[in-house]
Amino acid sequence: MRVTVFIGENDVWHHRPLYTEIVHRAHQAGLAGASVFRGIEGFGASSLIHTSRLLSLSEDLPVAIVVVDTEERVRAFLPQLDELDELVGEGLVILDDCEVIRYVGRGQDA
Repeated sequence: MRVTVFIGENDVWHHRPLYTEIVHRAHQAGLAGASVFRGIEGFGASSLIHTSRLLSLSEDLPVAIVVVDTEERVRAFLPQLDELDELVGEGLVILDDCEVIRYVGRGQDA
């Protein structure tokens, strides 16, 4: 199962980037993997367009955090995201099934 969290690049949790907090919590929870992707343009519930184009004043670019593991482990992790929501009022969390084709770490054989 995959959970994708969409937030703003400037969202923080206790003086550190929110995306960093989410990745570290996923790691502490022993989940299989998490990655952060920085968007170049997008908008959310506020309908304000954020872009990396030079003429734009926006620097709060969209960020997606993708976490993958078994359904049981991902669902057990979801309450941690609810806790973070108390500070950050905006964002989107998507939960969907996915098929893992290959999962091999460095130095491991397939």
